[in-house]
This record gives sequence, structure tokens and C-alpha cells, in this order.
Amino acid sequence: MKEPQIKSSSGQSAENLLFLTDEQIRGGIEAFFFAYRAFTADPDAILEGMDYGRAHHRALHFIANRPGLTVSDLLDILGVTKQSLNRVLRTLLTDGLVEARVGRRDRRERQLFLSPEGAELEKRLSEAQRARVRAAYRAAGPQAVAGFRTVLEAMMGDAGNLQLQLMRTAEAAE
Repeated sequence: MKEPQIKSSSGQSAENLLFLTDEQIRGGIEAFFFAYRAFTADPDAILEGMDYGRAHHRALHFIANRPGLTVSDLLDILGVTKQSLNRVLRTLLTDGLVEARVGRRDRRERQLFLSPEGAELEKRLSEAQRARVRAAYRAAGPQAVAGFRTVLEAMMGDAGNLQLQLMRTAEAAE
């Protein structure tokens, strides 16, 4: 399988700008795995006794940050099947953490909002993650933060960057 060509902001191939050995790349991949494990550890501990998992956390996160998000928009953001999202939303709705309201523009749409209990849970889940990211950014410094963001956006590819751009555009319009 051919590796995707990652371009720098100047349009040059990243291969021409940076030479890393396979061992260095492997080390970076391993660092991602361990960072992800640390990043998810605090929310996982909170969710452990609640019969919720990471999919519930992701849904709560995006609903909290985009009140009124439609079910179809959440499907696009999460990139999961309708069946998978329905299972997650059903439990969140039944447990009173999420509210589905009839759409303002299209009555067939369902807009999603967190209830006060849902907002409180989402806050608990994200506070530890924000603290972890904030501490890492402070330790790394502004130049490293900008570089890290560039690496993440390059890894997301076109589809991920488009989704991020659409979400930012929607936020700016509000």
C-alpha cells in the first residue's frame, strides 16, 4: 500500500523536508498510543460504573459544544453507523442526559441538547482532559503546540480537515 503524500503549508512533500527513520516513526506511533491511553483514562474512570463508554463521551462532547446539533450532523462528525449512534443516543435520552427537540427549520429533524445532568457529566468528563492538554501545551511551548496542531491536521486528511472546517464555520456563524 502506497503511503499518502503529506504536503507542508508551502506545498512541498514532507519527505523532502524531514527524514525520519522507521524506528523514529514507530516511536511516534507508540507515543500516540500512550498519549491516547492517558487522555482517555480519566473519563474512562468516571464512566466505568455508569454503563457508558467512549462513544457516549464523544456524543456528549459534541452535543455540549454545538447545542442544537442535528442527529445527521452528529453522524457525520462521529463517522459511525446510524445503528451505532442510535444505540448511544437511546441510552442518553432514556437516562435524561440528552434532549431531542423538533428542528426549527425542518420539523423532521431532531436537534440535540444536553440536559442539566448531561451538561454536568460532560463537564466532569472533559475537565480532566482539558487540564491534561493545557499542562502538556504549557510544558511544550507555543512553537511545539503549533507544530503539533499542524501534524494532527495533516494526519486527519481531507475528510477530517473538511469536517473541522465545517464545524469552525458553524461556530463562527453563531
